[in-house]
Amino acid sequence: MEKVAIITGAGRGIGREIALRLAKDGFHCAINDLNEKDLEESKALIEACGVKCNTYKADVSSFSDVEGMIKKIHEDFGRIDVLVNNAGITRDNLLLRMKEDEWDKVISINLKSVFNCTKATSKIMLKQKSGRIISIASVVGVMGNAGQCNYAASKAGIIGFTKSIAKELGSRGITANAIAPGFIKTAMTEQLSDEAKNKLYSQIPLGYLGTPEHIASCVSFLAGPDSSYITGQVIHVDGGMVM
Repeated sequence: MEKVAIITGAGRGIGREIALRLAKDGFHCAINDLNEKDLEESKALIEACGVKCNTYKADVSSFSDVEGMIKKIHEDFGRIDVLVNNAGITRDNLLLRMKEDEWDKVISINLKSVFNCTKATSKIMLKQKSGRIISIASVVGVMGNAGQCNYAASKAGIIGFTKSIAKELGSRGITANAIAPGFIKTAMTEQLSDEAKNKLYSQIPLGYLGTPEHIASCVSFLAGPDSSYITGQVIHVDGGMVM
């Protein structure tokens, strides 16, 4: 049976890498982002894997946008097997300097989007009596981080949400798990000084930064048949930062 995966925030970075890995695994992909150029670049790479890929520009923090998007995806593909809640932003600041909109924006895009997408998608999965919900959290949601109380709160919220829906949906063949990445190699981390990089490495027992491919591999496992008896879990992909 051909299977379909939705990946939010798939225009670039970790989201794009997740979509590419699932495409290589044989999933048709419905990819979401707000940047049309990024979406089209991802679409071309995904289709080169020999699967179907449709793009959906929608604001995942808006429930009405998400409802319309999920309805269209279901019409286009006929089923939804995997939802990857990946969309997220940062607006870092110390608490006493943090503006209300910096808090609201991060909570809305990082956490409310997970509620929106999961609620809309789970209705379809319940009728199918099958599905995988995979949400990208963060080690910061477990251990906290100065200057990121909004981001940490949003990611901690994803963890609590995941455990709750795993209990609600498990009897209908739907699993829900979260992945908590640690420090991941990005264009931003590449620009850090050697001193700053060494400080990061000192916090990681394995001694190096993770890559988007490490996260994508974990998503691939959770979306595949070998994880069928795993639900309500938070898998740390962090080189041993949080034990």
